[in-house]
Amino acid sequence: MTSSVSFRITRTAEDLAQTITTLSQRLVKLEQRQEALELQMRQQLDTAQRVPEEELATLDGIEQLLQETRQLLQSTEAPTGEQAHHDFEAVDHQHDHHHHDGHEMAA
Repeated sequence: MTSSVSFRITRTAEDLAQTITTLSQRLVKLEQRQEALELQMRQQLDTAQRVPEEELATLDGIEQLLQETRQLLQSTEAPTGEQAHHDFEAVDHQHDHHHHDGHEMAA
């Protein structure tokens, strides 16, 4: 009976050793897989962060062009409006002058 108990203990110990070995191998594979996934994730994050930076730079350039265009439009609209007012006054003044000269000629 002692040999039977001893045999079962030995057999159980061998099974446990084999199970531990199998679990250890799986653990190593899982750790390698995790490292590979972490590396892949880091690379994707780097790529994802790089693209928006390029897009932001492009958008900043577009925004700068829009601001410059607005400034140009504002700088050309203001004098044009004032110039149109001065032109109108000049024409009005000339009209009054001609009208005045015409009265003098008729008299």
